[in-house]
Amino acid sequence: MKKYLLIAFLITSVSFAQKATLYCIGDSTMANKKDPDRNPEHGWAQVLQSFFKDDIAVVNKAVNGRSTKSFINEKRWDSIYKKLKKGDYVFIEFGHNDEKIEDSTRYTNPHTAYRYNLIKFVNESREKGAIPILLTSIARRNFNEKGVLVPTHGDYPLETRLVAKDYNVPFIDLEYYTELLEQSYGPEKSKLLHLHFNAGEVPYYKEDKKDDTHLSLLGATKIATIVITQIKILKDSSLAVLQKGIK
Repeated sequence: MKKYLLIAFLITSVSFAQKATLYCIGDSTMANKKDPDRNPEHGWAQVLQSFFKDDIAVVNKAVNGRSTKSFINEKRWDSIYKKLKKGDYVFIEFGHNDEKIEDSTRYTNPHTAYRYNLIKFVNESREKGAIPILLTSIARRNFNEKGVLVPTHGDYPLETRLVAKDYNVPFIDLEYYTELLEQSYGPEKSKLLHLHFNAGEVPYYKEDKKDDTHLSLLGATKIATIVITQIKILKDSSLAVLQKGIK
């Protein structure tokens, strides 16, 4: 009897010792950037591993400039789908490049192709026993002359919310929480969350840099913190392993 108990204990221990992989798919606001020690730009998923213990492995597959359409057509999703295993997680955050109506390789109608691409990510993740998590796009720093933060993403966040509701997907309304973040910093100080540098101010940029979409290390870390905070409070049993993996 003791022998069987020992075997059962060892099997259980090995199971718990296996790492869960957290895949991140999306665009440049998430993606890893080259030369991170010198480059002021960081994606929020680039800094995510530091928030987790060793039993969660963050694999950031987000890529600059990609929409749901181009991410699928370039077989990037296929390469992840083949590796997905039961108990893995998939963060899904697209929208910035699906809006590019001048580019047929990236643009998607929010109510048709964009919606159905999100559903594809959700359903195919679940086919492999992985847990998808949908996130709306982060807000741009887009204050008007009255200091009001003006939204720029049209109906894409709405469709993300609807897919999450219709398919019972764990969901983080990152557009909303990053709007609060931008507003808390205000029109001027919020530049610190993004890439605002005069020529020569940092060695990486030889010319003026005024970018209200992409993130500084501060901005990336703040947004990663928001994501972790929201994961902690989501009431969904499928997230138990991810929640326990947070430091």
